Amino acid sequence: MIQKLSHRVATVAVAAAASVFAFSAHAEIDNSSLSAPGFRQHARTFGLVYPLPKDVNDTLDVTVRGLLREKLLNAKLDTEAQMYNIPHVTVVHIHSADPTTPDKMLKALPKLPGVLDVTLKNFYTTEAAKGAGQPWWLDLGIVKEGQGFETMMAFNTAATAALTPLRDGPLPRCTGPVYDKMSDAAKDLVKTVGVSGVNVVKDGKELRSYNPHNTLVYSNAKFTPELQKDLNQAATEFNQILPDGIPVSFKTISIVELGFAGNVLREVYRIDLQNGSILNVATGKTTGTTTATAR
Repeated sequence: MIQKLSHRVATVAVAAAASVFAFSAHAEIDNSSLSAPGFRQHARTFGLVYPLPKDVNDTLDVTVRGLLREKLLNAKLDTEAQMYNIPHVTVVHIHSADPTTPDKMLKALPKLPGVLDVTLKNFYTTEAAKGAGQPWWLDLGIVKEGQGFETMMAFNTAATAALTPLRDGPLPRCTGPVYDKMSDAAKDLVKTVGVSGVNVVKDGKELRSYNPHNTLVYSNAKFTPELQKDLNQAATEFNQILPDGIPVSFKTISIVELGFAGNVLREVYRIDLQNGSILNVATGKTTGTTTATAR
């Protein structure tokens, strides 16, 4: 109990310190789009994510992805069936038109969490904000217990504090009609860190809203009652196919570029969680070692 408490206190202190430093080093955050009737125009979104390992992707390929594609095509969701994405679990996304943002993110990384052993389990559908109608996703959750999960949550707190000050404003999918439907707590997160669903430190306390998951479907189509019924049925069937979930060991973390809905379009840097080595994905060359390795 004492060890767990001291770890939490240390996490809060690190995150708070990172937040103070980062906010003093960056400026020009524009939140004017939050109250607009439509979504903010999307320029570029960058993020920190855990790419799914090959063995996990292989399991999903031979169990549910074929069925899912057929269901999407039957529902006339051709765009969703064809949408490109590098499967992953998100740490945090930020919006910035600055093309040098990935390099700034690399320099701002907090101490890495080390290898994370968790279990992917439970398919479900979710909206950006209940009642907004779009965008929506079909996700595969993570079991919320165990050391791997706790370490993942603590790292999200630190990474959110360190990286969100690099944004130029809120994520476009959090603005306009979605922001209007958000809870007060979610609105506060979007105003202060540019995105909901992340862990932050407020008044010395860690507030946890981070819900780590892998997304299989990204959609900006209207989430009608009929569509919701069909996709919820698909989630039920997939849970029957994989009732015990899929164990996963995350050994790398990546700085990536994403589309409006959060689908990963390209990797920029891939970082080894064991030794901190940094791979420039475009060149295939290792560019050094981050000083943020776990201790």
